Amino acid sequence: MNIRLCKKNRFGSTNEIGIFEMRESGLLEVENPSEVFLEERSSGVAGSTVVASMEGTRPVLVEIQALISPTSFGNPRRMATGIDHNRVSLLMAVLEKRVGLLLQNQDAYLKVAGGVKLDEPAIDLAVAVSIASSFRDQPTNPSDVIIGEVGLTGEVRRVSRIEQRVQEAVKLGFQRVIIPKNNLGGWNIPKGVEVIGVSHVAEALEYALRHK
Repeated sequence: MNIRLCKKNRFGSTNEIGIFEMRESGLLEVENPSEVFLEERSSGVAGSTVVASMEGTRPVLVEIQALISPTSFGNPRRMATGIDHNRVSLLMAVLEKRVGLLLQNQDAYLKVAGGVKLDEPAIDLAVAVSIASSFRDQPTNPSDVIIGEVGLTGEVRRVSRIEQRVQEAVKLGFQRVIIPKNNLGGWNIPKGVEVIGVSHVAEALEYALRHK
């Protein structure tokens, strides 16, 4: 499948993206981009999380992948595709200082599947959970979506348009969404999904990496 991502260059927000598929008849719009981005996701693998990100006015579900492994070099490597490199370094520092994960001697490779670039704070919590999941070699729940901004003290901060994000998760069949605790009020939670509010990244890890 040949997927093209195109950004606007005038008239309104330039953060809007158009997603098209190249076929014999030409470029055709992809009606459900979240489904396309997640269709090849492997379940039960450590280091994988799903986040609901806003691309302009559209919520899109994408997979964030992390691979954490002991370094073979003097200085550990930090590589990120689709996520700002400085954001990854900041979140690893928060996990080390506030959660106690010893990451200073670990190489870190992060990627947003599907070639999407994510640059909003609401992806922080999903990135942090991906890193912790790979480091502990504990898979996340494949039916979870994780949303939230992470502060320097490890607190999980509210994000915008939470209702749209959760509705997109429900539409794709996800059964649980982990969100900032301060986002719980003022909107109606859709039926068929469990919404969990967390106030600290350590609390989010307890839910995301807990298995019955």
